[in-house]
Amino acid sequence: MDFLPSLPTLLAFTAATLLLAATPGPDMTLSISRALSQGKGAAMFVVVGTSLGCLVHTLLVAFGISALITASPTAFMILKTGGAAYLFWLAVQAIRYGSTLTVKKENDAGGTTPLANISTGLWVNLLNPKVIIFFMTFLPQFVTAHDPAVTQKLLFLGVFFIVAAMPVNIAVILTADWLSGWLQQRKSVLRTIDYVFSGVFSIFAVKILFTQAR
Repeated sequence: MDFLPSLPTLLAFTAATLLLAATPGPDMTLSISRALSQGKGAAMFVVVGTSLGCLVHTLLVAFGISALITASPTAFMILKTGGAAYLFWLAVQAIRYGSTLTVKKENDAGGTTPLANISTGLWVNLLNPKVIIFFMTFLPQFVTAHDPAVTQKLLFLGVFFIVAAMPVNIAVILTADWLSGWLQQRKSVLRTIDYVFSGVFSIFAVKILFTQAR
């Protein structure tokens, strides 16, 4: 099965996925807000929508990156170098500006049907430039430019990312009411998350640069 990455790569990817899924961001903010305003069921449909958005990003990256590799391995290396710079920038932003999570109950103007909640989650994910750039820079770090199965591996990693992150998303929704008050009273926890977030992306950025130096 050529589409499967090596075990060390898969373990590293799993650890990064779980940590990143637990990192506050627009998708988590939306699901928590919807859980507080419309209930857990509505939030679950939002997660379905954001997961579909991740699948679209995966398809774009898998076929776009593989085409880029076929056209020019050098261009692929330039993309990864730019990705390293972006990851460093994300790390700095996490320290400078802190968590992007907002946990408060609000009057939600969105629709209340399952389809409306799925659509909201999908478009919030698809139209977020940070998510687009994230998938373009994160997934390629776990493949090599000369791998003949690069497209299949990118597709596998993207789907695996969605599946591995789902339990974290569900856990956040199920504990949204408790999580809201708990985090608001413990700002230091959010700050710790910021530093962890910064550290993870810094490590990936350094890994990219050292890999290209060889």
